Amino acid sequence: MARIVVTGGAGFLGSNLVRALLDRGDEVVVLDNLLTGSESNIEELFSHQHFTFKKHDVSNHIWVPGPVDAVMHLASPASPVDFERIPIQILEVGSLGTLNCLGLAREKGAKFFLNSTSEVYGDPLVHPQPETYWGNVNPNGPRSVYDEAKRFAEALTLAYHRHHGVDVRIVRTFNTYGPLMRPDDGRVVSNFITQALRGEPLTVYGDGTQTRSFCYVTDQIDGQLALLDSDYVLPVNIGNDKEFTMLELAEHVVAITNSSGGVVHEPLPKDDPMQRRPDLDVANRELGWSPKVPLREGLEKTTAYFATVLGL
Repeated sequence: MARIVVTGGAGFLGSNLVRALLDRGDEVVVLDNLLTGSESNIEELFSHQHFTFKKHDVSNHIWVPGPVDAVMHLASPASPVDFERIPIQILEVGSLGTLNCLGLAREKGAKFFLNSTSEVYGDPLVHPQPETYWGNVNPNGPRSVYDEAKRFAEALTLAYHRHHGVDVRIVRTFNTYGPLMRPDDGRVVSNFITQALRGEPLTVYGDGTQTRSFCYVTDQIDGQLALLDSDYVLPVNIGNDKEFTMLELAEHVVAITNSSGGVVHEPLPKDDPMQRRPDLDVANRELGWSPKVPLREGLEKTTAYFATVLGL
């Protein structure tokens, strides 16, 4: 049994990760200020003998009693609707929060795991995106609060590795979706599914030809655990390398929900990437990992979850 601190463990990705850690026999301490996470995502775990929850903002000093084997830093609002709503908090958790989590890992002699993002690639000029690509990011745009916070967090993580000898792991996640997402989080999968279930038109930004690669949450978690257990310290893309346009995604959701609301087009948000697909060579080679869940299957499971949450 390892004792693992998970920041942001009440959020979508964090709460799915916590369950996977508990299922494999680890002890988990969750730190979350519930800014975008929810106790409802983890309330069933409160009675678990190896689970502890503490409401805490990791942008402030962190103290965790007892031994710690790993610190997994997932805390950060990650949805486009949050970029204008809480930009300072996003920058703080990416900078101060990462610094505090690295300090905890160093103090405890623990492994440090950073949940970074494909957003470090910005609107990429290289396709698909390998980990060696430095990205095309606007440092002054509305998305920069998230993009640059994660780029800084990666630099800080590797500085602690090189200067202090902290054992680190860095994952770059690509458009993860699945149960426990917030219905109102502003991401395209949750937007399309909730709109379709409510009989509303699906909002497509731009002409809908921009692409994304969608990774079902169980695949994402499997990849992250494989990385955690590996010896690889440089960033690793974890995502699905099957690429879809927004219109193709909308067609899948309409077919699954039998929606008759149609589609409406709105202007493309500033700096919204036109294409995004991970190069998975490193994950395949170093982790022996590749995604398994096809988009249609994942969307069906996610739709069933949202239908229950929305009472539809």
